[in-house]
Amino acid sequence: MQITLEHLTKAFPSRNRKEKAEVIAVNDFTYEIPDGTLTGLLGPSGCGKSTTLNLICGLETPTSGKIYFGTDDVTHLPPEARGVGIVFQNYALYPHLTVLENILFPLQNLRGQEKLPKNVMLDKAKEAAGLVQIEQLLDRRPKELSGGQQQRVAIARALVKRPRVLLLDEPLSNLDARLRLQTREEIRRIQRETGITTVFVTHDQEEAMSISDQIVVMKDGVVQQIGQPQRVYDDPVNLFVTKFLGTPPVNVFEGEIRSGQLYLGQDAVLPFAAPDKNVYVGIRPEGFVPSETGKLACAVQAVEVMGRDTSVVCTHPAAQARIRAIISAENVIQGNTVRFDLKPYKVHVFDRDSEVRIYGN
Repeated sequence: MQITLEHLTKAFPSRNRKEKAEVIAVNDFTYEIPDGTLTGLLGPSGCGKSTTLNLICGLETPTSGKIYFGTDDVTHLPPEARGVGIVFQNYALYPHLTVLENILFPLQNLRGQEKLPKNVMLDKAKEAAGLVQIEQLLDRRPKELSGGQQQRVAIARALVKRPRVLLLDEPLSNLDARLRLQTREEIRRIQRETGITTVFVTHDQEEAMSISDQIVVMKDGVVQQIGQPQRVYDDPVNLFVTKFLGTPPVNVFEGEIRSGQLYLGQDAVLPFAAPDKNVYVGIRPEGFVPSETGKLACAVQAVEVMGRDTSVVCTHPAAQARIRAIISAENVIQGNTVRFDLKPYKVHVFDRDSEVRIYGN
């Protein structure tokens, strides 16, 4: 099911009685989510991603704009009429019901022509349980399950009606690191097997990049960039997107374009064909190449060997914070100073005022 958002805006009244200005949670969001894909809404807390999800499912009504499922205008339809399945952060399972009864619950509430015979409902519930691999847990109650198992029950309950759209609101936030990895892989497998158009909300950029077909990066209710995860990582449009994506985060320097060269402090690190100006420079941790004749000289603070990689923590007068360079463990770093050459495609340059990316060369 294709989802189309047209100039979607949601404004909330200010909590400050003296201030009449509205709070714009989602600002003129226009995007077409392709049928059968998994799209990640990504951004820091308060950026509007959960509000966007609530608008799609009908828990919130837009201030302006339209929402279409296929060619159907669902902007003012109630949630139960939209054909959506929702999985929340806190699972929201019924503690007094078994796993099977929790999964059956949406089917038991169907009325009129949609009402199903008991045997059909049971078959559908068992099919959904099989899809998330919890068939052996059907007689247990939620308190007898781990966090990951409870999340699978919540997903099965959302899938049992075979919704047109599946919405996931921070579904992995309550899980530990290992369970998060396993469950996100399961979510991706389930989405591919069912082909249901899925929207996944998270503040964790690693989660979004690992399982999404497309990511939408948001800030203060405004869409910053949309695209395939690797493309957005490699080709960010502004400093915010660059800083938000990546672990470890990008290293940011105050630089200068002068006479066709990019300078970091006194170091001319790369040729850069653009007008002279002061800029911000973002260098990905994997963009550093140790070299005895390297153009960027940094003071070594620490060397952390992490198996296949080595993390070099160092400083430079133009850097806004300590630099973290990820290099091959085959490199041996000795002494108090390290010199680097830079991989040009891992270096991003931004206007100092607008923070929009500048393309040179």
